[in-house]
Amino acid sequence: MTIRWASAGDVDAVIALWAAARTTAASTPDDAAGVEGAIALGALLVAEVDGALVGTLIAGWDGWRGNMYRLAVLPSHRRRGVARALVAAGERRLRELGARRITALVARDDAAAASVWRDAGFAHDEAIARFVRNL
Repeated sequence: MTIRWASAGDVDAVIALWAAARTTAASTPDDAAGVEGAIALGALLVAEVDGALVGTLIAGWDGWRGNMYRLAVLPSHRRRGVARALVAAGERRLRELGARRITALVARDDAAAASVWRDAGFAHDEAIARFVRNL
C-alpha cells in the first residue's frame, strides 16, 4: 500500500471511490470541482494498492486547527490498515504545518467510523455541537 497526496489525474478515481464508500451521512454531492479544490490545497491524501485507489482522507489546515474528513475506504479493503495509514499520514502533515489540535468529522450514528477514530487515538468531544449550512 502507498499513501500519497492526490494529483489531478486522480479526480475520477476519487469520485468513484467516494460513490462506492459513501455513507448516509454524506449530505453534499461529490464533483470534480470539489476534488480538484482539495487537491489544489494539498489536502487530499489517497491510498493505493497495486495502482488502484482504495482509500482517501482530506486533511485540511486552516492556520489554526487541523480537520480530517472524507476518510473513505473501499469495502473490499477495509480492516487492512488503510484507514489507520491515512490518518497517520494526515496527522504527520498537520503537525508539520503547526496544528496542535485535529478535529475529525464523524456521523453521530456511524459506530464503525467512530471506532476507527477511537482506535487512532481520537477522543469523542461531547461538549461541542456542529452547526452547518449548505451553500
